[in-house]
Amino acid sequence: MPLPFLINPNAPVPIFRQIADGLRASIARGTYAPGELIPSVRTLAEELGVNPNTVQKAVADVERDGLIESERGRGMVVRAGTRVQARASGDEAVLAHLGEAARVAFAAGLTQERFELLARRALKSAADNQRLVGPTVGEVQQGGRS
Repeated sequence: MPLPFLINPNAPVPIFRQIADGLRASIARGTYAPGELIPSVRTLAEELGVNPNTVQKAVADVERDGLIESERGRGMVVRAGTRVQARASGDEAVLAHLGEAARVAFAAGLTQERFELLARRALKSAADNQRLVGPTVGEVQQGGRS
């Protein structure tokens, strides 16, 4: 089964953070349901083409958030009742990235209107790319694809 998220090695966001955010988003969407195993570190590393240590760091980050837990002999399992928590965690991650983008934009002399235009273009581009692998931001907010 293909992974429900992608990473971009050229993005300014560290790869481990992209993986952690992808796992959080997958939990928030319900792709990984409570009680379900997430892919192993080895599987994630192979599918994404990254070092297993990078994946382990991401998984540890998501575990620290309380979204997943280790079950002896099984692997990492999504904890019950974490979908809302995963969404909130995702909101915080997006807000942090937007805050950094706003600081860069204003330091570069962009007006608020220009920043908002660029943000809308970036959102559209991301949504167009996401349709290849999963639901858009709006579809997640509406509870998934129909």
